[in-house]
Amino acid sequence: MKTPTSLEDLIESLRCLPGVGPRSAQRMAYHLLQRDHAGAQRLANSLAYALEHIRHCEKCNNFTEEIVCELCRSERRDATLLCVVEMPADLLMMEQAHCYKGMYFVLMGRLSPLDGIGPREIHLDRLLKRAQDGLVREIVLATNFTVEGEATAHYIGELLHGKGVKVTRIARGLPVGGELEHVDSGTLAQAVIERREI
Repeated sequence: MKTPTSLEDLIESLRCLPGVGPRSAQRMAYHLLQRDHAGAQRLANSLAYALEHIRHCEKCNNFTEEIVCELCRSERRDATLLCVVEMPADLLMMEQAHCYKGMYFVLMGRLSPLDGIGPREIHLDRLLKRAQDGLVREIVLATNFTVEGEATAHYIGELLHGKGVKVTRIARGLPVGGELEHVDSGTLAQAVIERREI
């Protein structure tokens, strides 16, 4: 029996999500069509709205509906500190740890030449410009302790060397190979407190 083309398209579309293989995508599609029409409609509307209205903040590169996000507009943040994280989930984890009161820059990835992700894809030109805005005195590198995260931190450290800003790296205390979004807030807070200069 041939599957309808629109169903094949839905299944294939769901496969773009991380960790979703052909069978999972098929189960999701069947569930949405058979058991949860309202959920499917809500998902479609939310995705369409997000694609239309969400953009990158001009200062920190995080997702926002405004030109400059609420966090970057806050006068309660320390504008002399700039923490560099890989993904928005890492920024959220830092905020939940209540250990950092500076500003952020979200790379939206990490250097991974094998995957075709170089300095341009993670907006290092924008980071360099932000680091030299006259306000920032310290860059805190909080990339993950994976091979790619370490390579990204090293590259950024070299890029900023001699640019008039102090560059620090959060301390190990996080498991090697670990990712920030999966770490408990106490461990993350300790890692930020014990950061070291590169």
